[in-house]
Amino acid sequence: MQLGIRANLAQFSLLVAVNALVGGMLGQERTVLPLLAEQTFHLTGYTFLLTYVLAFGATKAAANYFAGTWSDRFGRKPVLLAGWLIAVPVPLLLIWAPSWGWVVAANVLLGLNQGLTWSTTVIMKIDLAGPRRRGLAMGLNEASGYVAVAATALATGYLAARYGLRPAPFLLGLSYAALGLGLTAVAVRETRDHAGLETAGHRASGELTDRQVFSRTSLREPALSSASQAGMVNNLNDGLAWGLFPILFATAGLPVSRIGVLAALYPAVWGLGQLVTGPLSDRWGRKWLIAVGMLVQAGALGIVAAVNSFTGWSIAAVLLGLGTAMVYPTLLASIGDVAHPAWRARAVGVYRLWRDGGFAIGAILAGVVADAWGLRAAVWVVAVITAASGLVVALRMYETHPAAHREPTQPHLA
Repeated sequence: MQLGIRANLAQFSLLVAVNALVGGMLGQERTVLPLLAEQTFHLTGYTFLLTYVLAFGATKAAANYFAGTWSDRFGRKPVLLAGWLIAVPVPLLLIWAPSWGWVVAANVLLGLNQGLTWSTTVIMKIDLAGPRRRGLAMGLNEASGYVAVAATALATGYLAARYGLRPAPFLLGLSYAALGLGLTAVAVRETRDHAGLETAGHRASGELTDRQVFSRTSLREPALSSASQAGMVNNLNDGLAWGLFPILFATAGLPVSRIGVLAALYPAVWGLGQLVTGPLSDRWGRKWLIAVGMLVQAGALGIVAAVNSFTGWSIAAVLLGLGTAMVYPTLLASIGDVAHPAWRARAVGVYRLWRDGGFAIGAILAGVVADAWGLRAAVWVVAVITAASGLVVALRMYETHPAAHREPTQPHLA
């Protein structure tokens, strides 16, 4: 047994493919569900409309935490398998939903699915890759997931335009769930022993209680807590993009097919960009990619709020995807840098608890502001919060990559 992407290429590649299916499960909703809320269920209040994002974010955040804890306790593969079992009813509920409550219930299950499966594929790739190429590993993981989000958002937009909002777009999600469940059951192997191999190379003791891991990752340790708040704000603005952007575009008179293009463009740039930004963080370091990426996202949101054309929104979507690509794999790599292998899965779970809690916070905040002052005001508010998050990283976080220090560092916790 060895550490490294090349030494574990077959299993690593399989996990990349599995995570693409995880992303596809999320992508089935991004274009169609906001339109379904307005056109089929006739929802008018933005806060009520965003209940599905709130349900998804809250359950995914909790599932992330338990995915880390259970992965350490029971192993990675059983958690991944449980996540895929939960995925199977999701597209069926969306197809048959007679009321909005069914959609919210489907998103509770989708949040559990995403938390358990995506968290576990992250942990398994960190296990396999070892310490030297974590940025590349996270870039490949996140790229596979979000390229699949984009491709599925685009595909479901065209399916909805041609065949209607239901059932055709969600049959794609049903095929993803079946394939993910089969691959996990038959071909995925346990990786917890690889983390044990890395632990053997550390002199310091890695024994921490769950409460200590939560405290360090959330508040006490500067790099871990800075990453947690940046991740939360990143997904706060992603929740806004998911829930309100399609409605904003529709109010400008864009057809469903063009809304699908915009819904796909942002995660496509985000996904593909991580193939570059993940490896770059292994060479340049983590801190400034994260700080600058948050500021780029803030600027992109400002453009969304300011313009009123397909071209302008396309430019904003590209910039938003680029800024997110700078941030997303780099945050995960920084958690892997700092956390000891013995409690790294739990630290990833706590980080992803805060990060995906941003979906729920973003749904509430964006819905309340949009109801009170309009869609564009909600986008401006989130843009300001995103810029502030980038400044927090610039002022508080230290460089975590051991080969890329550009400033005096804090003591490494591993």
